[in-house]
Amino acid sequence: MLCKTIRAIVSLLIFILWCINTTVAAQPIKIGEINPLTGRLAKQGLEIHQGVAVAVTEVNEGGGLQGRQVELISRDDQSQADVAISRAEELCAWREVLGLTGGYVDSLVGPISEVAKKYEIPYVASASLQKELTAAENPYFFRVARLQGFIQPICDILSEILRPKRLAILYAATPGSTEFAEDLKNCLQVRGLMPLITEKFRPGTPDFTPLIGKLASLNTDVIVSGGFFADHLLLLRQLKENRVLPKAYIGPFGIAYESFIREMGGNGEYLYSTCAWNPGITQPGTEKVSETFVKRFRRMFRREPNTTNMHGYTSTRALLAAMENVLRQNKPLTGPNIRQALAELDLVLPMERVAFDKHGDPLHYQHLVVQIQNGRLQVVYPPDRATAAPIYPMPKWGERK
Repeated sequence: MLCKTIRAIVSLLIFILWCINTTVAAQPIKIGEINPLTGRLAKQGLEIHQGVAVAVTEVNEGGGLQGRQVELISRDDQSQADVAISRAEELCAWREVLGLTGGYVDSLVGPISEVAKKYEIPYVASASLQKELTAAENPYFFRVARLQGFIQPICDILSEILRPKRLAILYAATPGSTEFAEDLKNCLQVRGLMPLITEKFRPGTPDFTPLIGKLASLNTDVIVSGGFFADHLLLLRQLKENRVLPKAYIGPFGIAYESFIREMGGNGEYLYSTCAWNPGITQPGTEKVSETFVKRFRRMFRREPNTTNMHGYTSTRALLAAMENVLRQNKPLTGPNIRQALAELDLVLPMERVAFDKHGDPLHYQHLVVQIQNGRLQVVYPPDRATAAPIYPMPKWGERK
């Protein structure tokens, strides 16, 4: 009788454990994203969000993570740092997400990373460049972009191919643009190329005429501008109005977008920019994966994806791949375990080979130099990835088709 009772108790315990494991296995895996979906950065935040959504949909349509679906909890930081902190607190403390992704500009990403550290929740940021964020000790912060990925190819093409005699570096009064100008100048000086002028301007400047007068008086032959979408539009239009045309104009931020090319029309021809990914521009060997991403994105959002979308996708796929690696090792999905899996990650995606250094910076993030030719982005540097030769110097404003 006692043996039967013991067997019954053991069987009951086994059944209870099976029920618990089955319930846990069936539970969705919750991740959070925080992006500026309203406010002054809403356009970029929405683009990051769309890339995040594609990554989650891709994993779920493929059967989830070891059979468990991923639940994405999205929050809007309204383009404000204090709101970003509040949203991060909500997701980490109340919604108990297992990881964070998304994020646009360091003034918003930085505060989120501190909350992530507090709760030991891994955070893989989509768009972050400021060097001090990874200089601080935060083992739970990772990002898929870095400033050096912009600087190196521009420094290379300037020193190896264009070789300007009178180079101007312009930069917006923001931390990221300021760091870009300083690091580019340092890189060029090592190569023996000294910029003629380095000039700061306020983002959203309503009139570049005084600056253009200075550039004209110095007979500047190449302009590198660390401004953004609207800054480029105004500066280029006023350059044309004042009949000032450099041999090359390079804008790493905001030019390599279909929307910019459409807005500028023929005046956008021959401009240079940088690009980490674009439809048709992808890491060698990832052509099929890239095409699949484009098709899924079109299906979900009825338009062509851009490089900002791909940054959101890449950060989220990195987070989900780390989670899957934890599950494959039969370990619990805890913050420390996911963090360790991210530190060990080595994953090839269309934008980059994703692996992180000890500070959470990407080891292989590198842009290509592109030029607008016949309304399309053509890779002109490095030579082994080039799809067209650079057109230099640019034709004069009145000689364009």
